[in-house]
Amino acid sequence: MDRIDAMKVFIAALDEGSLAAAGRKLGRSPAAVSRAIASLEEHVGMPLLHRTTRSMKLSEAGERYSIACRRVLAELEEADTIAAGQRSTPRGMLNITAPVATGESVLRQLIDEYMDAYPTVSVRLHLLDRPVNLIDEGMDIALRIAHLPDSSLIAMRVGEVRRVVAAAPRYLSEHPPITEPNDLTKQQIVAMTHFGIDSWSFPPLEGSSVPRAVQFSPRFVVNSIRAAVASAVEGRGVIRMFSYHVAPEVADGRLEIILQGDEHAPLPVYLIVPQGRLAIPKVRAFVDFALPRLRSEFGKLKSQTSAASSVRPAYEGV
Repeated sequence: MDRIDAMKVFIAALDEGSLAAAGRKLGRSPAAVSRAIASLEEHVGMPLLHRTTRSMKLSEAGERYSIACRRVLAELEEADTIAAGQRSTPRGMLNITAPVATGESVLRQLIDEYMDAYPTVSVRLHLLDRPVNLIDEGMDIALRIAHLPDSSLIAMRVGEVRRVVAAAPRYLSEHPPITEPNDLTKQQIVAMTHFGIDSWSFPPLEGSSVPRAVQFSPRFVVNSIRAAVASAVEGRGVIRMFSYHVAPEVADGRLEIILQGDEHAPLPVYLIVPQGRLAIPKVRAFVDFALPRLRSEFGKLKSQTSAASSVRPAYEGV
């Protein structure tokens, strides 16, 4: 059996979650899908999948092999597209990765609009709160919130976000004033792993190069941004989030940003593409479609939190 074709079947089985689903996607019988994967396993000399009647799980070798397969298939697609010329119609599966909250609140609707504009493109959105190696994991595009190291990736800046501390007006009126970071030790904290579950860092004081760390015992720890924000809105405590996480709640007065004078410098937001992938029509079309919309969206989010957070200067920490 052709190994490249077998690789496509193997990746389809992983993406669809079962051999039967892969068969439906590819127009093949489950037996044909099973034979293709068996041929790969025979070639590499070890199992790639652990299969039962109810589940399918990658083996350790399968995890490494799947990364290599995605990279090979992506490079083949890129070579075919370049050979066909850049005027080709955008088509095929576009793989995009983003942090969970960003993907849900910012990217999801944009992707819907993109698919309406390009009906021959399908999109698989991978929402992951961890660094993703775009090339090894077969991603076409990533949205990242971070200072980026130098690399061969093409990075296009779309905006910036702040790390903000926020609480509900009712909470602030019922608890001791928060005018500087150390006041947080007397507060009820709603903590998330992403932003520190027992301490938060703040910029150094003037004349010092050592960041300030404020230790606390959280009242509530949760691994969901939506749950943490909802808890804060209900007056249960103080949260730390990226500014876009709380922009709607700040804009309508349900949350107030505090300690603005003690915020870290904003973090940049980038749309990232592996070198060479912009030559693929579906990738170029998404970048051209998304860049102005993302810049507008992050611009609106910035103005929402900046304007609304200036309502109560008594809590600005200056």
